[in-house]
Amino acid sequence: MELPTLKIGDLVSKLPVVQGGMGVGISLSRLASAVANEGGIGVIAAAMAGIGEPDISQNSTEANIRAIKREIQKAREWTKGILGVNIMVALTNFSDMVKASLEERIDVIFSGAGLPLNLPGYLKEGLHTKLVPIVSSGRAAKIICQKWLSRFDYLPDAFVVEGPMAGGHLGFKTNQLDDPKFSLEKLVTDVMEAVKPFTKAGLPSIPVIAAGGVFTGSDIKKYLKLGASGVQMGTRFVATHECDADDAFKQTYINAEEEDIVVIKSPLGLPGRAVKNQFLTDVESGERKPVRCPFHCIRTCEMQKSPYCIAMALDCARKGKLKNGFAFAGKNAYRVKNIISVKELINTLKQEFSLAPG
Repeated sequence: MELPTLKIGDLVSKLPVVQGGMGVGISLSRLASAVANEGGIGVIAAAMAGIGEPDISQNSTEANIRAIKREIQKAREWTKGILGVNIMVALTNFSDMVKASLEERIDVIFSGAGLPLNLPGYLKEGLHTKLVPIVSSGRAAKIICQKWLSRFDYLPDAFVVEGPMAGGHLGFKTNQLDDPKFSLEKLVTDVMEAVKPFTKAGLPSIPVIAAGGVFTGSDIKKYLKLGASGVQMGTRFVATHECDADDAFKQTYINAEEEDIVVIKSPLGLPGRAVKNQFLTDVESGERKPVRCPFHCIRTCEMQKSPYCIAMALDCARKGKLKNGFAFAGKNAYRVKNIISVKELINTLKQEFSLAPG
């Protein structure tokens, strides 16, 4: 049995696999184009895309716009496959990133970390970009469908449902992360039920994409059997040669034991899942004191209270400078044992899928 296609409107991905958008700078043009070349949907993370620009501190607006446009253009040079961007609603430059991505005619915009209630308002005639909210509950999916229909006469082209096993910032309270009531299986079912009324009225069906903890081809088969149209995977794509992060960042996954994957409180006021290291130990023990934030990239960031700038910490980690940062990671990151190519990973997933029961 082969992996099926994933249809999002008139876009057809050869594989039902979306590579998760990972910031800061973990998934840019190199990784996204490699995934797209293998038949999946490659995704560039918009969060602080311009952090490497020389004028980022003095002119962050233009630096980030310039960088996201350049990354999309570079990815387009390297692939004819499907490309997306991940743009968090919580970004202070959300509007700029959406407009810039649409100007580059990106195939898909994935948007979470808040409800993207105004997203269809950015679409202009002639644009065929698909809009895919990322949600963590059926309730959120229902609200988005209602708002988009009433305000824009538009329904989401798909939903990504992100469960509590994901890496990075999580849309759950800490006490919900291990609660069976919030398992990805249940969340996927809840979202599929929530969108049913909107598809009964003769409208196109809304694909649901399962995310957070999807690790093997067998996992993919499980969620497709449940009714999902595809899966989103982030952690597995970090440990690839094409991932845009430094090899030292990737090595943190390979070196990690299960107990090293921890949940932290981010400066954004949200729980986040990361690989424990000395930097995080120093934060926890109070050895790091609040610093001046040069960016204010996220609306909810508690800048005055934070012992570190999360954008700078994630950028340091991306560059392999783990003494001054840390690696976000999914709950299964400790299962990663080696760095392989995207092609090898996709072939492994295909084989695991074909051999999985059912």
